[in-house]
Amino acid sequence: MKKIGIILINYKDYARRFLPECRDSLYLQDYPREFFQVYIVDNSSSDESRKFLGEIYPEAIVIPRGDGNYAAGNNVGLKKALADGCAAVVIANMDTKFVQSWLTELVRALETNPEAVAAQSKVLLYPGTEAEWREPKINSLGNIFHFLGFGFTNGYKEDDREINGYPEITGYATGCSVILRREALEKIGGYNEEYYMYHDDVDIGWKLKLAGYKIVLAPRSVVYHKYEFSRAVRMLYYMERNRYLAMFEFYKLPTIILLLPAIVAMDLGMWFFSILRGWFPTKLRVLGYFLRPSSWRKILVTRRELAKIRVKTDREITQNFSGRVLFQEIDNPILKYIANPIFNFYWQVVKKTIWW
Repeated sequence: MKKIGIILINYKDYARRFLPECRDSLYLQDYPREFFQVYIVDNSSSDESRKFLGEIYPEAIVIPRGDGNYAAGNNVGLKKALADGCAAVVIANMDTKFVQSWLTELVRALETNPEAVAAQSKVLLYPGTEAEWREPKINSLGNIFHFLGFGFTNGYKEDDREINGYPEITGYATGCSVILRREALEKIGGYNEEYYMYHDDVDIGWKLKLAGYKIVLAPRSVVYHKYEFSRAVRMLYYMERNRYLAMFEFYKLPTIILLLPAIVAMDLGMWFFSILRGWFPTKLRVLGYFLRPSSWRKILVTRRELAKIRVKTDREITQNFSGRVLFQEIDNPILKYIANPIFNFYWQVVKKTIWW
């Protein structure tokens, strides 16, 4: 048996809201207890939160931090788990309930697929009624890259279904529940802390693809996720800023030049949308970030670091990128009937010209 580290991030009142059920489902895991260790990164730490975590989950190792940076919190957890000799590390959300075989099946996915360095659980939406428990809906069967830096879940709100084998995830694994081999983490260097929160899983997934690694779905490793779209919307600044960071850091310069017309067109649409929806000041903050020379110095440093691990070309990586924006909680006719067909056509043409 290999030792596995499980990293949970607490932020403010998350532990009080979500940890009891998450902890109880970890107690029930059929993976031998002596072979996994839970690390809770207390990411907005206080005397009160540390005391609470120690009382409610004494078996967990609590790591206090103060600034709320989710990416940095995961890096602290990864460093501790690897230092403790863990052969693989699971990144998991606290607002979850794991089925009894969740961890066993995640580990089995890696053991069965030696060419894969990461495996994602089947993530289901946490049911709110008895009927939904009998017929749950899917949250994620793996996530999809969009060529303009967006990320979307695959299978969202579809009926749960049996999936055989270990299908390859051609996009990236959601950070809700993913296991990562030690050697892959040591190769890619963990999370980019500049992202702070959101798109952190895009960053990790793109790094893995860049380094030539394979990601699979572990469909018998099931987790129920208390997903709340409104929580994500409140973090629009990071969602919008970080999709630009992803493009500017990962794409080669010729790819960025090819995509400039689409980038500008999408940005104009986002400015218009921000005025209509009342988050124009947020959009200004994003612009302000990219007007600072210090931001571009960080981007250039990251590009040099990524060049060191790159074994795949942009052409190879982007073949499975989507040309359609799939805001699954937003039914916008302009996006659906005008913007998506145009952007998708543009992408289908452009990606055929990328040979580098």
